[in-house]
Amino acid sequence: MDTGSERSTADPSSGDGNPAAEEAVGDAPERGPLPPEDDPCVLLFMRPGRDRELVANALSDRFTVESTTDVETLDSNFDCCVFDANEFSRAAGSIQRHRDRADPVFLPFVLLLSDGATEGTVGNAWDYVDDVITLPVRRRTLSGRIANLVQRRRTSLQLAARERELSDTVEDLRLKEQAMDEAPVGISIADQSEMGEADNPLVYTNLEFESLTGYGSEAIGVDCRFLQGEATDPETIATIRAAIDAERPVAVDILNYRRNGQAFWNQLTIAPVRDEAGEVTHFVGFQSDITDRKIRERRLEVMNRVLSHNLRNKMNLITGYAELLQQDAADMSMQSSLDRIATAANELTRIANEVQKVDRVLSTPSPARTKTELRSHLTQLRSRLEDAYPDVTIELSMPSGDPLETTAVGLLEAVEEAAENAAKHIDAPGGSVEIHVERESPEWIAIEVTDDGPGIPDHETSVLGRGETSVTHGSGLGLWKIHWIVGKAGGDFTIESSSEGSTLRIRVPAHP
Repeated sequence: MDTGSERSTADPSSGDGNPAAEEAVGDAPERGPLPPEDDPCVLLFMRPGRDRELVANALSDRFTVESTTDVETLDSNFDCCVFDANEFSRAAGSIQRHRDRADPVFLPFVLLLSDGATEGTVGNAWDYVDDVITLPVRRRTLSGRIANLVQRRRTSLQLAARERELSDTVEDLRLKEQAMDEAPVGISIADQSEMGEADNPLVYTNLEFESLTGYGSEAIGVDCRFLQGEATDPETIATIRAAIDAERPVAVDILNYRRNGQAFWNQLTIAPVRDEAGEVTHFVGFQSDITDRKIRERRLEVMNRVLSHNLRNKMNLITGYAELLQQDAADMSMQSSLDRIATAANELTRIANEVQKVDRVLSTPSPARTKTELRSHLTQLRSRLEDAYPDVTIELSMPSGDPLETTAVGLLEAVEEAAENAAKHIDAPGGSVEIHVERESPEWIAIEVTDDGPGIPDHETSVLGRGETSVTHGSGLGLWKIHWIVGKAGGDFTIESSSEGSTLRIRVPAHP
């Protein structure tokens, strides 16, 4: 008796003279071999001898056949196990364990009984095996019955694989649905195909949608126009409708109404969902409450108008009267006071103009792709600074042959602010300001403005990181202007300053 397994190399045509491999005239034509990629394996758990060799011959043209008498081999991978009576009696007690291990996949076991033996010889065999074949048996009959069991196993394997795929798909869908349900933005899905009383009835809303609007399950089956109200802008509604009719994405800020009648500003994005054929089947909507942002925007609009118009007009009036009084003022102390009034009024006017300028630069939409050639503009900037500050040396270095094209909004204004501020604060004759431009890569531009002036006070630079308060704040808008412009472009802005001078480094993507 062997103690291991062996792969059969027997000649499949050598079965003449033994009933186990006997061919009979009139049998149905033998099936062709199973596809090679399937490579089914039949394990013969039989004692060595002629019977095992002949059974192996009968099966080897359709299966990979391995032979063994080692019970541990039953833990290996195979598609069908064939026992003789003696080995079955020895291994029967472990068959159910192997079936359980294979579950839910079908794992077949077959018992071969020799001529003259009965099933009673090995007890209640059908409690353990899936087929009992009595020898002698025709070669093709044996092969066919084994093939049927193997095919059942292969079908079971396919079904198990599909069940796993289905389970994975269900789990994936469950995870995605949970993510949508618990997303921090409102999500709604409208069905394009169910055209009834509602044009695009909702088929799904998440928890945030209900929290945002107050509408839960009652929103299902209804077009989300129910969120619109008396003050909703008709042009915005028309924009949404046109995008849906054209089956294209749209993003708007729209005034909507909650279930309790409360108005709120909704940042709404709608996108079509297409099937494999490219046909739109649904629209998905994302909703966010931006009421606070809208209030801030309106407040800033009013404050900007007050600074840029009302305040400037009043300052011009104060300056005009101060100048008239200066003409008639004989007392030197009065003249000095009027000079201070005029200076303060001019400074407030300058601040108002600067606020307006900053707002204009930062309000330019990011998608604006107007190209600016920094080389020519920086050359002109150097000339203007040399004329305005003749006692300061203005140096400019740039990579040769590179026009330094950029679409970063306001970048030139940021460099001008940094360079002019540096030149303005150099008190001693012979001071210098250097503007150095580097092309770090095709995608990034770095600009350094270095001076040998008195340096920038710490309280002016520290507020850029912490923000301003009533106690800690800067004296102007210059550094904030640079900080905002660079931030809008997605770059970075750093300052190094000491009593011996300052270096402002601006680094931005060339085309944000």
